[in-house]
Amino acid sequence: MLKNLLVLFVCISTTLCFSQNDFESELDSIQTLDEAKIYVQKNKSIKGQVITFNKEKHHTKLADELFSLGKGSKKVYKTDMEKTYYKVVDKNEIPYQKLSYIFLDGTKKSMEEINILRQNIIAKYKNGFRFEDLAKHYSMDNNANRGGDLGWVTQGDLHPDFEAHVLNDSHDVNDIFTVDIPDQKWYYVILKTEDTKYIEEIKVLKIIEPVK
Repeated sequence: MLKNLLVLFVCISTTLCFSQNDFESELDSIQTLDEAKIYVQKNKSIKGQVITFNKEKHHTKLADELFSLGKGSKKVYKTDMEKTYYKVVDKNEIPYQKLSYIFLDGTKKSMEEINILRQNIIAKYKNGFRFEDLAKHYSMDNNANRGGDLGWVTQGDLHPDFEAHVLNDSHDVNDIFTVDIPDQKWYYVILKTEDTKYIEEIKVLKIIEPVK
């Protein structure tokens, strides 16, 4: 009886070991962002996701450790309950722009009122008023509380029609200009506040595996 129990224990241990090796091999075989997304989609039973770390926005110890890895490298964190795998599947420098804006709502004001307001705003800015103060006074959305600061943004962060007007190199720092999105009745005064900046980003496959 004892011999049979020992044989059973060895078989179970071997199976778990092979299972672990298979998982590690499968994880090591994932080399691209697309492969990572497909893996998560096909293995919905695991706790998997692809997350983005931005060097300008993320300053945690974990982010610093992941940024130190090369593409294709992974890091494993283990507790008594689970293992968490982080694998870098993409690493690039992404162009970002920094903008501030004043939003005017076309559902609440006529086009004539909006044009007059925008002329006044631009004139005041050119006469020395701070854009931050103008935004707090005139802007018609919650970003007014931040003085209109939109922060660092890149393609895919904003409405496509808005991006088409503002995320390009046709404007210099401190240029002030208007943007209209008539279909949405959105009207803006935009200030470009910083030069285009290339910021390092990594896409990381995160998988949580229970410890057996």
